[in-house]
Amino acid sequence: MDFTEDQIMRYSRHIILPEVGGKGQEKIAKAKVFMIGAGGLGCPVGYYLTAAGVGTLAMIDNDDVELSNLQRQIAHSTNTIGMPKVESAQATFGALNPDVNIVPLKFRLSKDNILDLIADYDIVIDGSDNFPTRYLVNDACVIAKKPLVSGAILRFEGHVTTVLPGDGHCYRCLFEEMPPPGLVPSCQEAGVLGVLPGIIGGLQAMETLKLILGKGDVLKETLLIYDALKTTFRKVKVRKNPECPVCGDNPSIKELQDYEANYCSS
Repeated sequence: MDFTEDQIMRYSRHIILPEVGGKGQEKIAKAKVFMIGAGGLGCPVGYYLTAAGVGTLAMIDNDDVELSNLQRQIAHSTNTIGMPKVESAQATFGALNPDVNIVPLKFRLSKDNILDLIADYDIVIDGSDNFPTRYLVNDACVIAKKPLVSGAILRFEGHVTTVLPGDGHCYRCLFEEMPPPGLVPSCQEAGVLGVLPGIIGGLQAMETLKLILGKGDVLKETLLIYDALKTTFRKVKVRKNPECPVCGDNPSIKELQDYEANYCSS
């Protein structure tokens, strides 16, 4: 594809990188990314992927902007309180870079729609904050063989991992079964430092761009843990579990489970 003079100027700091160049920027411009959530993690992920010039960015989120979101969800503002988050984020990202096709989806994920939704996308990013959604997204990506960049935040700690179906672990290799309801608090119950999702979301955006470019080492078979209070990053090696119920040698989960994924943005 041929870039305009304005696009060459916009992406010039990418293009001068030997690891990116014009061909790499063209890959970014042709990439199609599906993002779960326009909340704490989705806002920085969406901001940076939009700035990078990703061709198509779909966002699914059924929530509206609330005042309590604004401490961390940086794509929204006081003026967009009450607006659907996907529409608020679409306006913000569109103002940053009109090159990007933003696809807002205001409804809930379910086992009945997720495979159709992600079918035409190259990479899936999970920024949800509840376990039913995380397990649904993981299982769908493994079944559909879609790369998944998963992030999680709570209080002062964040996690990032990248799932490449058929080449390494999946989320169930880390945590085979969902914890019982109420065992792990949500951000609404336990709190989260406002800047934390920016750090974790930035890492998710970086993983996504490396996947698009085919450059660098992604977090395959690795869980990256960030402790904001101690300012430490720790890598935990995660081996593929041959007995994993979804990605193992003899998977028992071949169709999506019948549980409701009540997406709630972090």
